[in-house]
Amino acid sequence: MKSRELLRLVAAQVCVHSAMTGARLAAPLLALQLGYSAAQVGVLLALFALSPVILALPAGRLADRHGLRVPLLLAIGAAMLGTGLAAAWPRFGMLCAMALLTGASAGTAQIALQRHVGRAVAHPSELKTVFSWIAIAPAMANFIGPLITGLLIDHAGPQPAHETGFRVAFGVLALLPLACWALARGAPERPLPPPGPRDAGKSVWDLASVPLLRRLLMVNWLQAMAWDVHTFVLPILGHERGLSASTIGALLGAFAIAAAGVRMALPLLAAKLPEWQVMYGATLLAACALMVYPLMPGALAMGACSVVLGVALGSVQPMVLSLLHQVAPPGRQGEAMALRVMTINFSSFLMPMLFGSIGAVTGVAGLFWLVSGALALGARAIPGLQVAEPPKVK
Repeated sequence: MKSRELLRLVAAQVCVHSAMTGARLAAPLLALQLGYSAAQVGVLLALFALSPVILALPAGRLADRHGLRVPLLLAIGAAMLGTGLAAAWPRFGMLCAMALLTGASAGTAQIALQRHVGRAVAHPSELKTVFSWIAIAPAMANFIGPLITGLLIDHAGPQPAHETGFRVAFGVLALLPLACWALARGAPERPLPPPGPRDAGKSVWDLASVPLLRRLLMVNWLQAMAWDVHTFVLPILGHERGLSASTIGALLGAFAIAAAGVRMALPLLAAKLPEWQVMYGATLLAACALMVYPLMPGALAMGACSVVLGVALGSVQPMVLSLLHQVAPPGRQGEAMALRVMTINFSSFLMPMLFGSIGAVTGVAGLFWLVSGALALGARAIPGLQVAEPPKVK
């Protein structure tokens, strides 16, 4: 794949994904301002992951059958509709609708773009490099979306966090997906492989029959849970400590910059280390960062922990995608990507509600320490992710 084409696809995913990440910052802040409880905010945040759980498999099959353009157009339309509804009617019901639509948009675009770049490489040795670059997109979107949204919420209205600021923020987020189409529409489609006779009538659960794939999905789920607890707790923790929306957005942005920065360095590191070793070190580092995070006294110290956590979790996704693409049978990469998206988004749907309930008992510190312990225990499974040869699906 040419570097220019790859960079355009990275920028395209940044645009459509930023609509979701910005909405995910604004929605809980507006809900808290409207008087809704932390448990209700947890339900709202969970909705961002519900639609990808439901639509991941159809989106993966759609990408396998039609390539890049059709799923990408649907993703762009969903993102614009969701943020447009919230801009017009900034009420809790519309925030829920926005969460469902922007979550579906981000998940569909991610599956289509990751499948596209994975099939574009000439040799499996290039997978870690291209996935390191395409994985920069969500990290950059986690910086751009919250930062722009936080600034607009604080400064576009007559006073910080005024309803007008939220309306303007949602309106700007609705325009970002248009840039995605302008960047990605010229990407050359790769020839679609004909469906093989062995794939006829196969379900996605046949992919899950591969032991290595099951182990990989479990490890990826633990790391996604660590990402989710940071995303869920930080707005609530910042609200409790009196931090402004801009400061909370900057803290999330520091996490995202670190995740993007480490992914830019990964092609050099990954050339010398196998995927499982990178994942093992990153998981242990994330466990340590979560252990000390709730002990940080102010925004600067919290930002330092966000950077460390971003470095750790940001290095994982390219390695997971590289292994996943090697495991998936030809012509079913979209389904394999969808199975991963469905797994981690089901966690993102369920975890915020559990976090809200558990946090009411243990407090913020208890949530961080619980996930830290889960990561430390789960790290023992990572050395088993060594790939000798692509396993066959029965």
